[in-house]
Amino acid sequence: MDNVERDVMDFDVVIVGAGPSGLAAACRLMQQANEAEHELTVCVVEKGSEVGAHILSGAVFEPRALNELFPDWEERGAPLNTPAIRDDVYLLKDADKAQKLPNALVPKSMHNTGGDLTRYVISAGNLCRWLAEQAEALGVEIFPGFAAQEAIVEDGAVRGILIGDMGVAADGSPKDGHMPGMELRAKYTLFAEGARGHIGKHLIEEFSLDAGRDPQHYGIGLKELWDVPADKHEPGVVLHGSGWPLDKHTHGGWFLYHAENQQVVVGLIMDLSYQNPWLSPFDEFQRMKHHPVLSQYLEGGKRVAYGARALTKGGFNCLPKMTFPGGLLIGCDAGTLNFAKIKGLHTAMKSGMVAAESVFEALKGGDEGAQELASFTAKWEASWAYQELKDNASFGPAIHKYGTVGGGAYNFANQLLGNKLPNVHDTTTDHGALRPAAEFDRIDYPKPDGKLSFDKPSSVFLSNTNHEEDQPCHLRLDDPDLPIRHNLPKYAEPAQRYCPAGVYEVVEDDKGEPRFQINFQNCVHCKTCDIKDPAQNITWVAPEGGGGPNYPNM
Repeated sequence: MDNVERDVMDFDVVIVGAGPSGLAAACRLMQQANEAEHELTVCVVEKGSEVGAHILSGAVFEPRALNELFPDWEERGAPLNTPAIRDDVYLLKDADKAQKLPNALVPKSMHNTGGDLTRYVISAGNLCRWLAEQAEALGVEIFPGFAAQEAIVEDGAVRGILIGDMGVAADGSPKDGHMPGMELRAKYTLFAEGARGHIGKHLIEEFSLDAGRDPQHYGIGLKELWDVPADKHEPGVVLHGSGWPLDKHTHGGWFLYHAENQQVVVGLIMDLSYQNPWLSPFDEFQRMKHHPVLSQYLEGGKRVAYGARALTKGGFNCLPKMTFPGGLLIGCDAGTLNFAKIKGLHTAMKSGMVAAESVFEALKGGDEGAQELASFTAKWEASWAYQELKDNASFGPAIHKYGTVGGGAYNFANQLLGNKLPNVHDTTTDHGALRPAAEFDRIDYPKPDGKLSFDKPSSVFLSNTNHEEDQPCHLRLDDPDLPIRHNLPKYAEPAQRYCPAGVYEVVEDDKGEPRFQINFQNCVHCKTCDIKDPAQNITWVAPEGGGGPNYPNM
């Protein structure tokens, strides 16, 4: 904490992040307070310019948590308009050939049709906008455009958050209109920042929340939204696949969902445990769209939005302790995604709802806050969401260990046997998996054709990304010389390729020497650099509130 004089606002509960887990927690808190006629103040802060601006997900949505939170969601107008009607899974063998997998050979967890629960193709951003409306109607205060910069920790307990200053110049000096960030103090603070939340990362370290757990694993998800011709649009059709263009040492999969309004969403999720530093997730995604299985739906269409976001996919074996004095980690900030289902919205929401019940129970009982809520752990471990994660603990590690096909076979057998096979672990960090560039051939990616495939600048343009240029760079280098001194000769400086927005470049200075350039204005807040940099030299912190992408219905 600094010595700047700051305005202070006090709440019972502060929630960092207006995503599915944070908004579900806010709604559940106020539902209980209103039912019990117990006065409660709840505030949600969101770094995006509006709720939904930074939300990016597939998404095929399983409404189990939503059914519990708002049983009358249909009457309330929740944006679940496109039921999944068909579910196809493909293995792409090369640039032209593919094998459609029989439904009987697809792991049960990946089925999106059948059963007693209808799944829906949705926009996660629009779901969050709707959840925010419900939260405000219940009495929650939501502050978009305010970036939480750090947790307030006093006497070993979290007491709230510090909002980042506004109006600071690139050199750190105050500009006209400079406004110190407020202190938002709370009895309990819930951190729902999404994957690799920068405050959550610090709290995990400060409170040793990952002790005894496997290292967390991540993927990068790249997604585009397309308007397609009516004769190619089949609302509710869900396609998944793996294989080409990724090699056998690089794990990941693609999705193509037919959404509402004559639109298709297409994307690639690539594990950040890949070895080859010449790989570019963005360029793998662009060339993937040329495969006939995907291009048949996109040809003649128009790309209207692009975005990218890291996802926390380590699952049960990597799930940190979620409680600490004064607060909780929920949703993807902790890592509640069930990658066996390729879904995380329902489990994120459930984690927020369980957190809300534990917090309200304590506050209603006269708790003055700053305690560690052991009751949460008991409630969470008794929940269906926790059981889902536990049942699929080996799903991701098996793919890492045995490959996409071998891991898929393991998971198929494990699910048939009621999850009785031994638990598989992956204890190699994602950044530690990267190998020297000299061990691989350089990859020359095909040039984009401007019809199905595109370059990074035109893609970033479609993310509506914007940052105030005269502000301190939010991508902090512990050692500014390391990218050129170490990463360039050993790894061909992989930041140039793993960043999906062209933030990092190696350029020549006036003397013809290489220089590491950071174009932070392009940053789409995916957090990949914070995860994959082999030297762990890059730390992502929140820029001025309201900056970053402005996603529409992503």
